[in-house]
Amino acid sequence: MKVSVIIVNYKVKYYLAQCLHSVLKAMDGIDGEIIVVDNDSQDDSIDYARELYPQVTFIENKENLGFSCANNIAIRQSKGEYVLLLNPDTIVNEHLLADCITLLDTHPEIGATGVRMLNENGTFAPESRRGVPTPFTAFCKMVGLTSLFPKSRLFGRYYMKYLDEYAATPIDIVSGACMFIRKSVLDECGLLDEDFFMYGEDIDLSYRMLKTGKQNYYLPTRILHYKGESTHKNTFRYVYVFYEAMYIFFRKHYASYNWILSVPIRSAIYLKGGVEFFSRKLRGWLKKPMSDQEYLQTVRFLLKGSNRTIEAMVEICEHNKLAYDVVENDTIQYDYVVFDVDEFSYDQILEELERKSKSKKSVTRLGTYSSRMGCILLSFCCLKK
Repeated sequence: MKVSVIIVNYKVKYYLAQCLHSVLKAMDGIDGEIIVVDNDSQDDSIDYARELYPQVTFIENKENLGFSCANNIAIRQSKGEYVLLLNPDTIVNEHLLADCITLLDTHPEIGATGVRMLNENGTFAPESRRGVPTPFTAFCKMVGLTSLFPKSRLFGRYYMKYLDEYAATPIDIVSGACMFIRKSVLDECGLLDEDFFMYGEDIDLSYRMLKTGKQNYYLPTRILHYKGESTHKNTFRYVYVFYEAMYIFFRKHYASYNWILSVPIRSAIYLKGGVEFFSRKLRGWLKKPMSDQEYLQTVRFLLKGSNRTIEAMVEICEHNKLAYDVVENDTIQYDYVVFDVDEFSYDQILEELERKSKSKKSVTRLGTYSSRMGCILLSFCCLKK
């Protein structure tokens, strides 16, 4: 078997179903398997996905074991020459697997590759490629030097923005959101470290693969990553878990620096978490945040599909009292473009989304419609009639 695609799910029922639809298209003509591991979502995710895609293998954990442990369970039973670790809140294009397989088949020195990830508005996601977070690199990120000098090879190494995003190139760290790995390298360097419950495990694994003498790579093949539908990055919990993972990494790989790093890292956790807590409170005092339904009344949708699916999308929009057009008007700025995923290929969808992101006219975000699911899926909700 050529490839095993492994997806760890936690409470993202509709995003998982959409991800599986895109992966199955990408697997056309490829000898492979898809394994979904559910971390006790308790939201009917697996029953829903199993009914839609009975050819997928599902593993149901009785508790939330974390990202690393859940992936390891599937890796141990996988049969592929290659393993793709993929987040459920992603959309892959139809040639992703073929591109990754071709790269690693022809370059035995490469242990793993990542890809060019797009945000929901079509812009480039900087975490698509990263450098090893050495103490200095991590310091630059924590104090803001990385943001101030993003294209500096000295201060901006964390996100490596000095590299061309459209060029295939060696990198240090491959994102765990889409990590295509040679199975023999996992056999050599070990699986994901389960001390990392969430975040940091991809950094640790990438670094260990580098230590085996293999090269990690960046391939400019597009996918979309909603960036954690089940993870809110502007919360104290995210800040705590992210920096705690960084601390685990330092403690493991830079033990001699432990006494120096422990205080500033933990200080950063509470400082950043405190700043976010009070800024959220301040925003709440100054302006009451809109609910999802209130927000939806302020935006406009452009619907793209066949006549049959346009009719179904119109019914959903009218049921939810949303403003929409079915014919594009150049004088209107659309907040969301909703594509019928059966009418358009995922490659076409991502290409158009990226093209719109380069226009200074407005910010356009992605929506998708699937007759199979009977809903319009946005980055934060699923709309039904």
